[in-house]
Order: sequence, then structure tokens, then C-alpha cells
Amino acid sequence: MRPRERMLLCGAASLSHVELFALLIGSGTRGETAIQVAERLYKSYGSDLHRIGRTDPQALKLVRGIGDARAVQLVAAMELGRRRMEQLELPGQMITSARQVAERFRPRLCDLAYEEFWILALTRANTPIMDSLISRGGVTGTVADPKVIFSRALSLRAAAIILVHNHPSGNVQPSMADRTLTKRLQEAGQKLDLPVLDHVIIAGMRHFGFAEHGLL
Repeated sequence: MRPRERMLLCGAASLSHVELFALLIGSGTRGETAIQVAERLYKSYGSDLHRIGRTDPQALKLVRGIGDARAVQLVAAMELGRRRMEQLELPGQMITSARQVAERFRPRLCDLAYEEFWILALTRANTPIMDSLISRGGVTGTVADPKVIFSRALSLRAAAIILVHNHPSGNVQPSMADRTLTKRLQEAGQKLDLPVLDHVIIAGMRHFGFAEHGLL
């Protein structure tokens, strides 16, 4: 049974990754089927959906059988998946764990090739006010100026904040610089009566929360 017919009868979950890619590709080329092109694409990226999700259309076109239209369709599908994850959280939901923070920020941070530092501003009830980008840097780090962080938090009338940044390297463990910065910001927050409740590191599909590891 062809992937299209099986999806209609059994649902999308019944299809393999390659078959789903074949549906996006649509048709074969130069004597190949869409399945064969999809297999080549999948294997070219080590059977890693995250690597494919981080790839731009120009790079996808290096795979034989993937042209402009197919590359754009594939990138669009991956982007829709990211946006769907961004909408998982219910408005006004209380933030009580690092996992919730990771789910909120992972779609925008997990595929970046450089570091970004954000704050999540919270009300007294620990519901989100706003996600705010503080800085953008390189592969190995970014500048997180305490004056900028607390000025932004105060301008948002935050009662508390959570720090968030990503590790493009994939290493989820906090560096010594991460630990030192977190300690400085925690102490500054106490003086301003604007507590830092957590610092969450995103590394691909993994995360690390300072609070749950007893570092805050």
C-alpha cells in the first residue's frame, strides 16, 4: 500500500520517517521513486530529524533529487512543527518547572547555531508576562549584562524572572561562566526584590534547570 493510502486508512503515525518525507517530496525524478529520494535525504543527514530541521533550503538542494520547490516544502514543514510546539502552552498557565520553560523556548532555541540569552518575565502568580531576548552571540557564548536584564524586567513590571539560554554544542551541562553569572544575577535580584527563580539551559531536545539541581 502506498504511503498516501496508508495515511488515509491508518493515520500519519503509521508511516515511517522516510515515508513522511516521501509525501512531502511528492514524486520521484530521473527514474527514482519519491521513497528513494526520501531515503537518500534521510541517510544524508544521519537519519537525524533535528539535523534536517536545522538545514536551510540551499543545503537541502545538495541532496540529489531535491530541487527548489521540494527544499522549500521540507523547510516549511519543519517550521510548522516548531510553531506548533510554541503553541502548546495554555495562556496564563502557571510556570512551575524547568520542563515547562524548556517546552516554551525549545522551538526557538534548539536549532540555533549560536547562543541567545532570554528572560521569561513572570507575575506574582508565576504566570508569563513576556519572553524577552537580551542578547545574541556566537557558538561559544553571549553577553548577558545584569543591568540590561533587570532594566528589561522592571520595564515589564515583572515580579520574578527565569533566565534561559541555549548551548549550540549540545552539551546541556552549565559551564563555570554560567554558574558564576547565575549567582551574580540571583544576588542582584534579591536586592531588587525581583527574584531569579531558575536558569534553564536548552541543548537540542535536552534541558538543564538550575533550581531542580539545587544550584539556585
